[in-house]
Amino acid sequence: MTRRRYVVLDVFTDRAHAGNPLAVVLDGDGLDTAAMQTIAREFNLSETVFVRPAARPSHSAALRIFTPGRELPFAGHPTVGTAALLAEERFGTPESGIDAMVVLEETVGTIRAAVRLDPVRATYAEFDAPRLPARVPGEMPDKGAIADALGLEATEIGFENHVPSVFDAGVAFVFVPIEGLDAIGRARLDPARWLAAFGEAEAFSVFVYCRETRNHDSAFHARMFDFGFGIGEDPATGSAAAAFAGVIAAFDTPTDGTHRARIEQGFEMGRPSLIDLTTEFHEGRLAALRIGGSVVRVAEGELLGTP
Repeated sequence: MTRRRYVVLDVFTDRAHAGNPLAVVLDGDGLDTAAMQTIAREFNLSETVFVRPAARPSHSAALRIFTPGRELPFAGHPTVGTAALLAEERFGTPESGIDAMVVLEETVGTIRAAVRLDPVRATYAEFDAPRLPARVPGEMPDKGAIADALGLEATEIGFENHVPSVFDAGVAFVFVPIEGLDAIGRARLDPARWLAAFGEAEAFSVFVYCRETRNHDSAFHARMFDFGFGIGEDPATGSAAAAFAGVIAAFDTPTDGTHRARIEQGFEMGRPSLIDLTTEFHEGRLAALRIGGSVVRVAEGELLGTP
């Protein structure tokens, strides 16, 4: 009987039973795609990561990332969580704070993550996005159709100059600006109406956001409704936060330099999450972005009877 060690983490939070839960199977080598998908369905979390030996000896590990419904080429909270875990596995709990570098091979490409290990605070990891967000071309449905699919009024879609858009930084999302916290709290995705509005070829998951926030130091409040991942709603979506940098660049037109924005998500689910998005602009263009957050361990164990 093969035993494979796993750890369950809460990501984008500094306390247990908040943030986005993640299962990391540390002994993922030898599992085929079907077996990994089956194990991901068994955990039934937003994502499950399988750690495998890296192709290059200078890299830390290779990752395969699965939702209960399918494999992803890239995802933010698995990257943050696994980077933090691998650093903890290597260095343990230091007597004083240290910084570590973790290099991960994901389907989307190689990702570098900086990890801060601290004996007092939760481990914090931040990674350089593997690619900058690109706007996905195509005509958007009208506000009425989008509002109808979200159970809202057309007048509650959009604020300032923000309008619905689609951006991709490894995974594509429809970004829908919402009037405020009351409206975003009432939003409910109707998959049939969403599919009718966008068509099967472009029925990306939807990330709704507003400027009104629960926490005074947050810049945006958000929710992510799944379309095809098999999770319903996600407590914290790092891949969407990476693509959201394209929304900020398009509609807020930040000045050159470094900008930091905290995105709060998961509050409606009872899983408050805080995602740190750092963007760098040069000559009016988005030049780089990083996603970061805290990570805590909540469970460890072994999978039994795997191939």
